Amino acid sequence: MKRMKLRALDITLVGMFVALMTIGANITTIAPFLRVGGVPITLQTFFAILAGLILGSRLGAIAMIVYMLLGMVGAPVFADFYGGLSIIFRPTFGFIISYIFAAFIIGKVVERKKTLSAFIIASLIGMAVNYLFGTNWMYYAYKLWADAPEGFTYKMAWLWMVAPLPKDIILSVLAGMMAHRLEKTVLSKGQFKNLKRVS
Repeated sequence: MKRMKLRALDITLVGMFVALMTIGANITTIAPFLRVGGVPITLQTFFAILAGLILGSRLGAIAMIVYMLLGMVGAPVFADFYGGLSIIFRPTFGFIISYIFAAFIIGKVVERKKTLSAFIIASLIGMAVNYLFGTNWMYYAYKLWADAPEGFTYKMAWLWMVAPLPKDIILSVLAGMMAHRLEKTVLSKGQFKNLKRVS
């Protein structure tokens, strides 16, 4: 079994995506109206998708794990500059976990195929993973331990996701196009050439 080794470039890029996730999580502090039900409309999905596309499955997932753990130990990196272990009990915690799976799956797809269509399809798959995992977690969290709104149903949970859906579809496609362009012009050259290697 090969030992996992991280280069200085890998660590730098992981740190960069942790910072981008923090910025994306807190767009609502600038525009507080970007919140529907219990779900803030953020750019986290966009940056999680880019992490998988650019960093690949291994580093993309690592970046999302570092982001999650950093917030859980108290750093204010989550939405509304929140941090701490109590995030586990919030209904939106499922979306944070989903970023790890989304980045990993996206990375696996683009590691096998480098076409523009593969990048866009991978992005949309990652978005679907984010929605499916996050929304289902939110529903069961409200039903089992959180203070659910009056008349809360499974249908209502998904209706809340209608507002950010067009934004996330558009940004997912843009992420795929941007990352494919970077793959052709930057990521396939120099120090970046072996970025998505599995070791």
